[in-house]
Amino acid sequence: MAKLVSKTYGEALFDLALENQSLDIIEEEIKAVKIVFNENTELIKFLNHPKITMEEKVAFVENIFKGRVSDDVTGFLVIIIKKGRYDEISGIFDYFLAKVREHKNIGIAYVTSAVELSEQEQEKIKNKLLATTKYVQLEMNYKVDASILGGLIIRIGDRIVDSSLKSQLNTLSKNLFKIQLG
Repeated sequence: MAKLVSKTYGEALFDLALENQSLDIIEEEIKAVKIVFNENTELIKFLNHPKITMEEKVAFVENIFKGRVSDDVTGFLVIIIKKGRYDEISGIFDYFLAKVREHKNIGIAYVTSAVELSEQEQEKIKNKLLATTKYVQLEMNYKVDASILGGLIIRIGDRIVDSSLKSQLNTLSKNLFKIQLG
């Protein structure tokens, strides 16, 4: 159910942004609003409080955001509150931002290495991924995991390329085991 709510509202916001030719502006505003909600857990508690009226919740959110973000984003937040969907706000924002990345052909790559990669190595990996994928831009996330021993594990979406030494040793070990049994 939560996925459907996130998709429905996220799609509506995306369509509105496209229709008004304000995708970049709304994207930045949603990122900022998301930070406000993530850093202020009291805000969600306030919105969930059963003794606070819908009108008070709407007035509170308008007071926080009106004039700081576009009327489209403020109005969208008001709709979410009036429909009682504030518990889904994080999912809605995530869906919207993923939809924007898809529209702009921006991918997210997760690279795991056994040792810290230099800036030059990171740039080389990024350029290679841009050359071999459909994406025109990548948001890169690097992580060090010494247990992979060497090589890299790269994940973009549901695609994983595992050239880690650990993985290769496991495959070799399984193959040797099969030969011994065979």
